[in-house]
Amino acid sequence: MSTPIPCNMISGVIFDLDNTLVSSALDFDWLRQQLSCAANIDLLQYIADIPDVTHRKQLEEKVIEHELADARQSTIMPECENLLSYLRQQKIPTAVVTRNCAQAAKLKIDHHQLQFDRIVSREEFPPKPAPDALLDIAQQWQLAPQNILYVGDYIYDLQAAFRANMPSCLVTNGDDVCFTNQASMVVQQLDGLTDILREQTCMLQREHDSVEV
Repeated sequence: MSTPIPCNMISGVIFDLDNTLVSSALDFDWLRQQLSCAANIDLLQYIADIPDVTHRKQLEEKVIEHELADARQSTIMPECENLLSYLRQQKIPTAVVTRNCAQAAKLKIDHHQLQFDRIVSREEFPPKPAPDALLDIAQQWQLAPQNILYVGDYIYDLQAAFRANMPSCLVTNGDDVCFTNQASMVVQQLDGLTDILREQTCMLQREHDSVEV
């Protein structure tokens, strides 16, 4: 079990996509059964390890087909727009790192008219919980990983953040989850994170004003 990275000054925010910013109804248990993947094996890794190129391509296409269908019926998560609006006001850069394919990620983001400085799908880097995409964004933004918050709803998100030396925010969506102790902070919905970031801004302003005096 990993101890979460402490959350101090947040200068950038990276988001997971599904069930963090937009809804997803993908049934991974059903999908695993369709693709003959055992329940305890990561689906993307299972497909990547298939030696037969033709068979591997067939399974990849099946997953993409389901991802695109899911993208077309997705809805925006509660308070998402308010949080993103606040981050834009504060000039805090934002990005998305998702295990989705690029086509499905773009479809979801464009459909809901969301805007980010960067969108990273599984084609660009090893998928979460690998930290590669998070670290690349930190380098691009020229920010220390400790000052970038990664926001997601699943344990892979928390593990990726920990491996990148980033603080994490777990969005529970009101569910009981067993890995809350691995997150730097926990909120039920995105408005909880907006409140935390507003408090950070107010605290910094108070510190600035006291120095000015």
